[in-house]
Amino acid sequence: MNTGKNGLSRRLQAVADLVSPGKRVCDVGCDHGYVSIYLIESGRADAVLAMDVNRGPLERARINVEKHGLTGYITLRLSNGLDAYRTGEAQSLVIAGMGGRLMQSILKKDKEKTEDFEELILQPQSELALFRKFLRTEGYTIVQEEMILESGKFYPMMKARKKPVYGICRAEGCVSAGDGSRQQSGLPDGITKELADAFGSCLLAKRDPVLYEYIFRQKEDILRLIHAMGGQEESERCRKRREELKAELSLLTQAERLYQ
Repeated sequence: MNTGKNGLSRRLQAVADLVSPGKRVCDVGCDHGYVSIYLIESGRADAVLAMDVNRGPLERARINVEKHGLTGYITLRLSNGLDAYRTGEAQSLVIAGMGGRLMQSILKKDKEKTEDFEELILQPQSELALFRKFLRTEGYTIVQEEMILESGKFYPMMKARKKPVYGICRAEGCVSAGDGSRQQSGLPDGITKELADAFGSCLLAKRDPVLYEYIFRQKEDILRLIHAMGGQEESERCRKRREELKAELSLLTQAERLYQ
């Protein structure tokens, strides 16, 4: 993993850049504290509450914070998710590098705390369709999305708000590109809820090139799998898996057509 002078990988840099300037930030799963440090040193955040469930990473974060002379700006706290967070301490919540289900459980555990934040900056590592659907059903709108390809892996990240805030994403037709008077469904033209959950409505609306590469690679992988299965006699389990792959391929093809 390549890191810059500030210790951030391209993935974490992209996550940090989604934070709206001038906010007090709560960084859950802060690890070594690099995101928290960058947010203060860049002037993007006024103060950061950096929390982690493990003492080891939190101690390393403490050493890094002291090394940068930021103890007056970054508060470190041992916490399982948002357990140690007190309502009103921050305006922006950052959670990056966790599985989608774990991130979902953190957000669901105490809705009052989650809904206290003006914005959620999220970078789930897995189960993206499930996670985006969770945000949608909980009444959140994804107002900005980015996708990074780093060391052969794809990393999508998003900014979500309880109420749509327009003018953030400049992609024509994106949910946050208008004045709020149109697109009552909350989705750009041609993008279904299924496509939005699977690939991200903002990424699709702006025809993100990294997402396109992801779609292309996924299609190639699935086609290889289907070909490898061949025409031999199959068990019920194999037939079911083939149908699942075909459904995934159909969704990828629908997304690919939006780029044409």
